Amino acid sequence: MTLLDEAVTRYHRLIAGPSYQDRAWVEDLLAQMRARHLFAGGRPICPVLRPHFVTRRQYSGMVRAAEALYSAMDRVRQIALANPALLARMELLPAEKMLAAIDPGYPYLAVTSLLDTNLHNGSLRFTECHAEGPGDVAYADTLAEIFYDSKPVKEFRKRYKLSKLSGTKRLLHALLAAYKLSGKKKYPCIAIVEFRHPFQTGPSPEYVLLAEHFRQNGFPAEVVTPDQLSYRNGELRRGDFLIDIVYRRISAQEFLVRFDLAHPLLRAYRDRAICMVNGFRTEIVQKKAIFGLLTDNEILSKLPAAEREAVREHIPWTRLVANAKTTYGDKTIDLPEFILNNRENLSLRPNDPTSELQRYNGWEMASPAWERALKAAMRTPYVVQERVEAATAVYPVYSQGEMDMRPMAVDLQPYIFLGKVESCACHVEEATPGFSTLGGIAPTFVLESNS
Repeated sequence: MTLLDEAVTRYHRLIAGPSYQDRAWVEDLLAQMRARHLFAGGRPICPVLRPHFVTRRQYSGMVRAAEALYSAMDRVRQIALANPALLARMELLPAEKMLAAIDPGYPYLAVTSLLDTNLHNGSLRFTECHAEGPGDVAYADTLAEIFYDSKPVKEFRKRYKLSKLSGTKRLLHALLAAYKLSGKKKYPCIAIVEFRHPFQTGPSPEYVLLAEHFRQNGFPAEVVTPDQLSYRNGELRRGDFLIDIVYRRISAQEFLVRFDLAHPLLRAYRDRAICMVNGFRTEIVQKKAIFGLLTDNEILSKLPAAEREAVREHIPWTRLVANAKTTYGDKTIDLPEFILNNRENLSLRPNDPTSELQRYNGWEMASPAWERALKAAMRTPYVVQERVEAATAVYPVYSQGEMDMRPMAVDLQPYIFLGKVESCACHVEEATPGFSTLGGIAPTFVLESNS
């Protein structure tokens, strides 16, 4: 039995034991989550009663692979910006291309980003990059604090060493580093810019927590929406609040469907009156088509050996769906024909991460439905991606006063700040077929034996 298997088994036995039968420790966890704004829609953002564990070896391997991939994406981004034909393969909107041409004032591909990661039976695969900034970083840190001092985890720590992963401190450091590199010297005020849905009565709890963290560290911070901003005399403001750093929590496409290029935020960004993290240039790596460029042998050959190895080992074969010929391994293929004939090993995914278009997993569909999905994908920017086996694990779940064990799909998300992996979050959702509301964030700890 591996260290990880042994630790999970021991934790499950611990909470099933007589000392924890009254479930008072669960009610205490829930009370702390509610007090610290970790509820959404009346439910706790953490639906499970066990932290997610990664071994030191797993975490170190993920760090090496993610940082090599980040470097490769940055290299491909520079190649694409200098080559209109390659940039066209990203399927950027004209306005997105215009925004990508604006220099953000710092050299990084992304000051903050994260990768969707499947860690399954020793295999590590990255399926998507999110470069508008790591979501849930404050949630993940707060959950880790609450669980670390909970009754069963304290008992568990007598046998195992658990290391917390802090992302909020690293995020603030990255924001300030980008601000300094952009040539700014005054003490900055930070705005977290988000969209709010019509039913929202106030700012998102996640960003309230983040703003509180910034203020506790001495930096004025507010959560604002784009329609609250004004730009006059070289100053971006929300009322009397002068803004120096914008932590952008909106995608370019979300912004462009609501506002034009004369919006105060874009004018301030273009004039370098603010430091925006991340700049709109990072939209290039938001598109799943970036993985199509990375896995293209002609482009791959231009990368250093370590980055080529990381791409080959950790990135699934990906192509923008089109009526064209391409390569798969060493073979030239007709792409639509290949997609039709290899349904059980492929998925069709919207190119844009913010798209509301459906994802199609070929192994879950009959041939006629797959053919219809391909026709739809030929009309709208989609990518075809090789199947990545979902990582699953069993977690204890608490519902209506009862605890039971459920299989959950696990998605790790390493947080990358200034090109370095500094923390990690874990998203879980029920792995059974059909619709389920059981999903959220699990606190993540690096696991080592105390013996």
